[in-house]
Formats: sequence, C-alpha cells, structure tokens
Amino acid sequence: MESEVSEKDDALSDLKMDFIGRKGCDPLLSTARGKLQKRRSKLNDEINRELRMRNGAENLYRATDNKRLKELVSVELLFFNSNIQLLKEEVSDLNSSVTVYQHDNSNVVPMIPLGLKETKDIDYRVAIKDFILEHYSEDADSYNTALQDLQELRLAIRTPHRNDSGVELLMEYYNQLYFLEKRFFPPDRRISIMFHWYDSLTGVPNIQKTLTFEKGSVMFNIGALYTQIACKQDRLTKHGLKEAVRYFELAGGAFRYLHNHFTHAPSMDMQPQTLTMLVQLMMSQAQECVYESLCLGGVAGGVQQCSYAAQEAAMVSHMYRDTQQLMHTEHVKDYIPYSWLSMAQVKAEYYAALAHHHVANALLDQPDSIDMEKISELVSCLEREEDENEPIEVPQTFDQRKKLAKAHLKESLICHEEALRLHDMCKQLRKIDTFLGILKRAHDSSVNKFATLEEEDDFTEIHTAPKVKATTHQIVAPVTPEFAKVKVHEFFHKLGPIALFNAKNQWSAPRSVLLDRSQVQGYGFSVRGDCPVKIAEIEPGSVAEAANINEGDFIVAVGEVDTKRSRHDEVVNLVRQAGRNLILRLVTPMNQDCLEVGGAASAPSTPKTPQRMQSPGHSMSGASSKSGKSSRLSASWIFNRKGAKEKEEVRQDDFILMGDDSDKFSDHDILM
Repeated sequence: MESEVSEKDDALSDLKMDFIGRKGCDPLLSTARGKLQKRRSKLNDEINRELRMRNGAENLYRATDNKRLKELVSVELLFFNSNIQLLKEEVSDLNSSVTVYQHDNSNVVPMIPLGLKETKDIDYRVAIKDFILEHYSEDADSYNTALQDLQELRLAIRTPHRNDSGVELLMEYYNQLYFLEKRFFPPDRRISIMFHWYDSLTGVPNIQKTLTFEKGSVMFNIGALYTQIACKQDRLTKHGLKEAVRYFELAGGAFRYLHNHFTHAPSMDMQPQTLTMLVQLMMSQAQECVYESLCLGGVAGGVQQCSYAAQEAAMVSHMYRDTQQLMHTEHVKDYIPYSWLSMAQVKAEYYAALAHHHVANALLDQPDSIDMEKISELVSCLEREEDENEPIEVPQTFDQRKKLAKAHLKESLICHEEALRLHDMCKQLRKIDTFLGILKRAHDSSVNKFATLEEEDDFTEIHTAPKVKATTHQIVAPVTPEFAKVKVHEFFHKLGPIALFNAKNQWSAPRSVLLDRSQVQGYGFSVRGDCPVKIAEIEPGSVAEAANINEGDFIVAVGEVDTKRSRHDEVVNLVRQAGRNLILRLVTPMNQDCLEVGGAASAPSTPKTPQRMQSPGHSMSGASSKSGKSSRLSASWIFNRKGAKEKEEVRQDDFILMGDDSDKFSDHDILM
C-alpha cells in the first residue's frame, strides 16, 4: 500500500514539475544557480544606471562652456568609469563561477558554462492592439487572451528550468516570434516596442526596436542553457558522458546557427568572432567528454588501449589550443573572463601531458612478451616536429622502449608543471580546489612513474619525445537545434492564414455585402482557392455585380461564420445554406502579393478536351427549376484539372456559386 502511495506521489510530482517547467522557474527560489542569476541581474541594473549617469555627464560636458563646471564634470566622469569597470569585473567573476553549474560529483575536471542573458519585461499589448486595429481592422480587445498568453510566455523565458523542458520553453517562444514578426512587424517600418537585453558576460545593456534582436538573444540563451545542462551531467557514468557530449554539440549548434543567421548584433556576446570562439569551446568540451568516456574506470593494460587513449588526449589538447588561439584574437581577448583563457591553456597542457603518459604506459606494458606488431602500430601514431626530418625508429628491445618511455614521461612532467603554473596564475581557478587536486594527482602519477625508471648509474641523455598524433574514434560536430520538434499553436491564428494576413500585405477594410436573389436567379459569382476563398469572376448584370463585389476579393466571413481558414467546399456549403439572402464579408487586396497568394498557382486554363471531374468533395450548381430537377450550371466554366489524385488541386478549381438549396448533385452536373 505504501509503495502504491509513493508511486502516485512521484507521478503527481513529475506532472507538477512538467507544468512548472512550461512556466519557468520560480525567481524567488534560493538555489545556488538562482542566487547567481539574481546577483548578475542586480549588477546589470547597476551598470545600466551608471552608464545613464555617465551619458548625462558627457552631454553636460559637451554643452557647457564654464571651465569650472567642466572640471567638476570630468572628475565625475572618472568616477563613473571607475565604477563601471569595477562592476564589469564583478560580473566577470560571477561568470567565472563554474562550480555552481557542475554536477555534485567533484572528481571530474570542471567545464565552462555560460550564464543566460538577462532582459527587462516588455509590454506587447499596446503596440500590437494598435496594429491589429490599424492594419487588420479588427476588434483588438478580442485578442486580449492571446496577448496575455504572449506576456506570460515572455515572462517565463527569463527563468527557464535547467533541463529539456527549459529548452523547449525557449524554443516555444522562439517559434512564436516567427509568427509575431510576420503578423506585426512590417519590413518598411518599426512598431514602438523596445527590446532590452544585457550582455551575457559584461552586463552592458542594449536596446533595439527590431524583433531580430529579441530572436537572437533567445537563441543565445538556448545555447547557454545547453551548456548548463551539459555541465550538470554526471560524467562518472557512460550515460552522463554521452548526454554531456550531446548537449555540448547542441550548444555549439545553437551558437553556429546564431553566427550564420544573425548579423550586426549590438552586443559583444553575439559578435561573429565571439560566437566562433564559443562554438570551438563547446566542441573542445564535447571532445573532452569523449576522452573521459574512453578512459572511464581507468585505461585497461595493453598497448592498443593506451595508444587509443593517448591519441584521444592529444586530440583534446589540440582542440583546446585552437580554442586558446580564438580567445587571443582581437576584441575577444579583452571581452571574455580571464579564467576562460586560463582554463583553455591549463587543459591544453594537461591533456598533452596525459597523451605522453599513456604512450609511456604502452611502451612499458609487458616488457618480456610484448607484441612487436603492436609496438610498430604505436610508433605510427607518433610524429616528429615539422622541422625534424629524422624518422622514428621502432624500439626492438626493452631498453630501447624504456628510453623512449622516459622521454615521453619527461615531456609529460613538463606539461603537467606548466598546467600547474598556469592554474596558479589565475585567481579564479585557484578557488576551484577540485581541479587543482586532479592536476596534482596526475602530476604525481607521472613523477612516480618516472622515478621507477631512473637508475643511479644511468647517464644517457633523454631525447625529446615525439609528438602524439591527434586522432579520435568519435568526431564531434555542432548540431543545430530542431525547432520543428516543439509544436506551437500561434496565439493570433484567428487573424487568418499567415501567408496572406501578415504585416507585409495590404488590403481594404472588411466590408459586408447583402446579396438578395429571386427564386430563379443565382448570385452570379464564382470562387476558387482555399483559406480564404477568392472571388474568381462576376457575371455581368448579376446580383453580385449590383452588390459591388469585385474579382479578386477574399471572402473572410459568410454570415456570422469566419471563413479566413475555411476550405473551398466548406464555403460552398455555407453559401448553399444561406438560401436567398446571403451576407458576405469581403476584403480587397491592395498589392500584388495578396493576389499571388490567393491562388495564382491555380489560375484557370483551357484544356484541350473537357473531362468529367472526380471531385473528392461536393460542389453545387444552378438553382432548382420549377420541375424540381437540378439544372446545369448557369455559366459553363473550364476548370484546370491535372489529375484525379491531386485533391488539393480540386479544391482550388473554379465553381459557380448559386446559393442553391437542392440536394447534392451527381457527377454529370459537375462539368469540366
């Protein structure tokens, strides 16, 4: 009984967490990550305030001619600049707090995560309501619920959970921004919404009116959240390492997507050179996880296993050296935290040391019965420096292997000592005791190994060890996040199909027309297309012509029924059901784009031979005659029909709407 209650509690807890995940974290939760993000937010506000005060002082300095006042203002400017620099350094220290995002397990090398970009609340409601009234000529108050949902989603993305539900929340908002841009942001002007985001690393505020800035900032946070999830994985398990690789690849894919699709970013964290460095950093960390997966539980004895481990370690070292070079580029070097650069340098040396250590282990494995073929394989994984032409000889005896192993151990010790020196030079890294412990243990292991090979009467010179080739059995690459997996329901779908009813297209205000026909008279217009249906042709002297219906008008409502998203046969049925009095709500397109969307692809053409149409739906023709039999179409239309299997083409054919109340017609009444 107790187990059943426990299972129910767990299920309810999971359901509650899923619900909370869609709404974002509680910003008042006192988690370590929450406190860090809250402190970062406060620092961002302080930097923003200091910048505004400095701008005011600079304006005063330029405006005044009073010498005394200029001196006072210049002193204040120095004070503001000093405060801003101190605040930026404090933000940089927060960004160096990598331990907050790591897994509770402290026996692994720490990774570098990114903090989320902070943003201020914005109010979409006024600007969007005005645009709905002005552009779409609709009652803006009928979209209050949609606007409220949008506001709540925007608020939730400020504090996403550090798991997949948090990523889905950001992707949901990103997908909604696509619809929002199409609906309410015309290409020729900007609406009055200010998007306010802070730089991820410096806290410098940036304000833009373009929705592209909002989309780019959300994309950056998707990548940043992936880095936090990757760092959270338990890297002492195979599954945890596999997940860490996957999330680092997704983070790199998000930053690469941002680099390729967004330009002229106002903040430094989204500049091309910064994003290039971040992609390389994520791939280096993913490759590091690949090495840890290979060496999980220790490297089993054997030349082949040690050889694989050496090459994987060399690959990690090589990738961190590339990362280090990108961090040293202009602007990036002065922008990123110094601890990041130090971490890349330390890891490049640390994994180079491990590579040489693994080679030494392989050379000393089973000294009496070692397989020379495997030794030859191992030597093939080594290479001289580019300026050295001397080939590497395969050691034939144990003494020769021992000599080469000592050279690799010596090189390993040099790299270990350099890693410890670089670690000691960085104040932020010195605070990470677990990392220092890992470096010291690896250094001591190489020292002890080297000591076992030292002999008092051995005065032979130790040659420089050859390089270890950087190769891997698992190549990592950026993976673009799949936004299509997160299905969204557009908040403003009632406005109609977005291909037509968007901010780019122009049309007249909706107008209602009343069509009153006699019993023997038709309405006299034909329609084609879907979502919405379009007026194709007007009969001369008909009721439709008298009601000022124009060719090319779109039917957005029949009576009280909205038909902006209705299919052709649905509109046909509504007209038939209207009887003799038909009320249509129409809009007239004002630009060519509307006309093309309205069915240019299905423009009628004259086939060589008329055919009987096998329609998947039901269409209607003329009014019932006095004899009660159905008459043929009052005007014959040639319909474009490519094939009976193309149902979408059928719905876009032209039919004569006569508003008939008769029963469904047989095939011979539907002409081609």
